[in-house]
This record gives sequence, C-alpha cells and structure tokens, in this order.
Amino acid sequence: MYFDWRARRKSLRFCPLLVRISISAVLISAVAACGSGERLESFTGPTMGSTYSVQYVRSPDGPKTAEVQAQVEAILAEVDQQMSTYRSDSDIQRFNMLPGNSCQSMPSGVLQLVRFGEQLSVASQGSYDLTVEPLLDLWGFGPQARVERVPTAQQIAQVLERVGHGHLHIDGDQLCKDAPVEVDFNSIAAGYAVDLISTRLQTMGIHSFLAEATGELKAVGKKVDGSPWRVALEAPRDDQQVAEKIVELDGYGVSTSGDYRNYFEQDGKRYSHTFDALTGVPVVHGLASVTVIDHSALMADGLSTLLEILGPERGWDYAEVHKIAAFFVIRVDNRFIIRSSSEFNRLFADKSK
Repeated sequence: MYFDWRARRKSLRFCPLLVRISISAVLISAVAACGSGERLESFTGPTMGSTYSVQYVRSPDGPKTAEVQAQVEAILAEVDQQMSTYRSDSDIQRFNMLPGNSCQSMPSGVLQLVRFGEQLSVASQGSYDLTVEPLLDLWGFGPQARVERVPTAQQIAQVLERVGHGHLHIDGDQLCKDAPVEVDFNSIAAGYAVDLISTRLQTMGIHSFLAEATGELKAVGKKVDGSPWRVALEAPRDDQQVAEKIVELDGYGVSTSGDYRNYFEQDGKRYSHTFDALTGVPVVHGLASVTVIDHSALMADGLSTLLEILGPERGWDYAEVHKIAAFFVIRVDNRFIIRSSSEFNRLFADKSK
C-alpha cells in the first residue's frame, strides 16, 4: 500500500511499516451496456506518493466524472491534512512534535484510527503499534531517516523508550501522551480513506464501483455488463507480476501486506521494514505476504499488517480463531507456498478462477 511522498510534493507519505503487494483489478467488460444507457466511467490521480483510481457505473442521470473525482480528491486531501507525517502542518505531525505530557484536539477520524490501533496492539500483545515511527527512522525507513543501517542494541533500547501505544490516551476530543511518542498511521490510513470514498460514492447514488488507493481497494456491485469485479492477488516477485489468485468481489475491501520489496542488506543479511514493536527489530519469518478480505477496507488494511507481523504460524492461528479471510504466501527456501484460511476458502473457493 505504501506511500512514497517526495519533499517537493505537498502530500501524505505513509512510509511503510509494511509494503503493500500490488493488487490489480481485472477489468474485462464493455464500456457501455447496450440499451441501458449505463457507462463505465473511470479516473485516476496521484495520492500518498502513489496513485488512486476509481471506476464506477454511471446511470444516464448519474453524477458526472468531474464531480465524482472532486469529491474523491477532497477526501484524500483531508486524510493527507490530518494524517501525513511528511508535512509539518498536518494534525498528527503537530501532535508528534509535542513533548510528553501534552494533549491536542484532533479530528474524529484521527481518534477513530488511534482507537483501532489500540485494538490491534492488544490483539498482537504489543507487536503491532502505531508509535513505531522512531524505529522506522532509526533503521532508515521513516520520514526522518538518513541512511538504511543496522543500529546498535543501545540505540534500539533508547528508541524503544519512545515507543508504546500505552503512552497514548484519548480525553474527549483530545489525543494525549505521557511520553514523547510519535504516531504513524501508515498501516491503516489508506484502508480508512477507501472506506470514506466508498461511503461518499454511495451517498452520491453510485452503487457499482471499484475504488482503490495505493493498492487498498473496495468493490461494490457489478460492472456494466453484469459481471463481477474481479481482482488479482499477485505473487511476491520483484521481477514480474504473476496472479496467484483471482477473486470476485461485491461489498468487500482488500489489502495485502508484504516484506519483500522494501528492505536493505548488510553483511549478507536482509532487513525488511516490518517491525515487531516489542523488540524494535524487523521480524524474521517466512511470511512473504498476506492478503485480507473484509467488508471494511480499514479492517482489511489493519489485519493484513497484524498478520504479517505475527508471521506464518501465529498469524495463521489468529486468522483461524477470528474467522479472518486471509491468503498467505509463505517463503520456504527458494519457493513459495500458498495457504488460505478457512474463511477465505468459504468465501472464495467457488468464485476463484
């Protein structure tokens, strides 16, 4: 999913806790349905250092593309203003620059994501955490990073003193902290934005669409010809895009997290940007990527990150216990093994092609 803002661009960079494996929509349909007057409209643009795209079925009296695009871009701009760690005037960055024992009034969306992050932190016993930005910087992956490098144990210990969701609490409309922690929404903000876009489209009378931002997406309804939206889940390979699974979606959000594209090597060892907040070091396991499908794009986004951190065994067990539709790609030696959860099989076994 993740975002690569440049300094010259006033936009949100969620430098990834986890890189999102690309998820591509498979679009095989006519532009217009004969006799119905409906058309497949589409538009795209830059966002979060990557891109967004929307495709929707427009009825003869439906909103024009320019109007829909303006509404979508207003949502993305608002998310940027509230949650970017790459602009000093964003709500969350102004909070991040405050010292410990400080509070700041926040928009409801920021508080919603803080509460959701706390749920994921509790579920992972602290391995997932929204306050990992100092670790990202230390290892060379964050907005204040200078060089990718392996820090010393002492440096990690010092930074861990500024990491921990327990240092945050909400008081009315204020977000407060009792230590100089820094919040980073990179693992959930894109899914949140996609849910907002989905809701806005439906209030505009658009009930068939595929909305995507930086790889997180949600599909609702059918295409013009009545066929379903089909999404390809790609294999984690650097040199080419290979579809491992194609699923048909209606009313579901999709998010994929992985560790195979954003990493560096030092002394023959590979370090990805997927961190366990308890240890302060990148996780070491064979889970190359995991896709989660849920009615909420926000939930899919957060859970894919959570499962990626937990790894192939703990993540699998968590998905089974909590009935999460998850698609695992596990690295074993020089090959990949595919494993899908019971809930994923229940939803998509007969629909995949």
